[in-house]
Formats: sequence, C-alpha cells, structure tokens
Amino acid sequence: MRVLGRHPVGMILSAPYAVYLAVIFAYPLGFAVWMSFHDYFFAAPGAIVDHPFVGLDNYRAVLTDPGVHQAFQNILIFLVINVPLTTGLALVLAVALNRAVHGRAFLRVAFYVPYVTASVAVVGVWLFLFNSGGLVNSVLGPLAPDPSWLINEHLAMPTIAVFVTWKQLGFFILLYLAALQNVPKELYESAAVDGASAWHRFWSVTVPAVRPATALVVILALITGANLFTEPYLLTGGGGPNGASASPVLVMYQRGLQQGEPDFAAALGVLLVLGVLIVAYINRRLIERD
Repeated sequence: MRVLGRHPVGMILSAPYAVYLAVIFAYPLGFAVWMSFHDYFFAAPGAIVDHPFVGLDNYRAVLTDPGVHQAFQNILIFLVINVPLTTGLALVLAVALNRAVHGRAFLRVAFYVPYVTASVAVVGVWLFLFNSGGLVNSVLGPLAPDPSWLINEHLAMPTIAVFVTWKQLGFFILLYLAALQNVPKELYESAAVDGASAWHRFWSVTVPAVRPATALVVILALITGANLFTEPYLLTGGGGPNGASASPVLVMYQRGLQQGEPDFAAALGVLLVLGVLIVAYINRRLIERD
C-alpha cells in the first residue's frame, strides 16, 4: 500500500476522477500540442498516413493570418466590455440582494434563470429583440442603428458582450453572495460609527473584503471570453458581418473542421491556452496582492 501514499483510501477514491481528467483533458491537450508541430490532416478511418514534423510552421501561419488577428481584436473588444460590466454589476446586485428582506429568494432565482437556460433558446429571444425589425429598434425609432445591431460591424461584438454579461450574471452574483456572507458585520458597524457613508462603507469595507471573489470572477470571465463560440455562431451566423464578431475558438472550428486544417487549429488553440494562462496569472497577481 506504500505505492498509494500515506492515505491509500483517498488515492483510490480519487482515481476515477484522475482518470477522467487524463482522458478528457490531458490527452486531448497533449495531442493538440503534438498536432500543432506536424502536418496533420484528416484521413479515412484505418488509413495510415504520414504526418511529417514541420516545426513552427503552423504557429507562423497562425501569427500571420489576418483572420486570426481580427478574431483576437474582436475578443479584446469583448473582454473590455464584458469583464468590467460583469464584475461591477455582479457585485452591486449581490450587495443589493444581500440586504434585501422581501423577495430575496425570488430575485436570486430570477437572476440565475438565464444562466441555466439553454443558449439556443435565449439566443432566439435576443434575435427577436435585436433584429432589424425587432422590439429594441421599434422602441428606439429613428435612433435605431443602421445597419442593425447584429449586422453592424461596429456593434455586433459589443452586443454579444452585453448578451453574455446578462446571461452569465446570475452565476457571478451567487459567487459574490457567498463571499459577502463571510464579511464580519462588525466592520460595517465600526465604519458607520466613524461616520462613513453607505458609499464609503461599500468602497472601504465590501470591495476589499470580497477581493478573492473578485479575482475568481475576473478569471472566470476571461476564460468565458476566451472560449466564446456559441454566441457569435448563433447570433451572427458564424462571425459576421465580415468577421467582425468572429472569436478565436470560432476560427478554430472553421479552419479545423470546416476547412480541414486541424494542425492550424491546434496551433491556434495552444496559443490561446497560453494567452489565457498568462493573463489569468497577471490578473491574480494584481488583484490578490497585499
């Protein structure tokens, strides 16, 4: 039993999940890294095909591809809008829900429902609201944009960012609500005794107290943005107009599956994973520093 360490029962119980991680995550990631360094293409089942080593050729192709450049610019626009909006709204609404006396349970469920609702169903509602003859344009009248929201090169990605913020907000509100339960009430009472206003109590007590939750929310929002696929695929018909709403993951799907270039898609995926890890590390160092 020494092979299993000091706690063999724990090792045995955790083994199925470890196998799951290895099969579902570790192996595909390792295979993607291998694929990114080889000339890989799909072949008929059972066919034996050579996949010669090409070094960094796939990465050069990714880094010099205009479509990839535009996809990363699009996702940067998405993150600039989505991450601050998600963090700010989630914290403010969580504080309000934490203080609400009547209807607290109903409001929590109401905010959480969009998160657990199937994306296809919710996308249908937003298409109805934001198409050229939709409810939003009918309300705005002459102020409505032309071209409309989702077919406008300048408004397509911001509209998607607002949609994702609305859909994911309930989950992040719950994270902040859990963090607020651990904030000692004595801190608020002491600040009130010292004459601090409600705004100063929020900024000087609440915000620092939930900083670990903020770090988690920002990291999860960044990961959500990096994995953006369903929303542009469904809302804009695959990254339109003219690629203005294409995301790196959508480009991976188009180049890897639709155009038969899995080696290119694998290289793009590896770069995306590295980019997310670097940004998440920097974010954690900045938010959680003393």
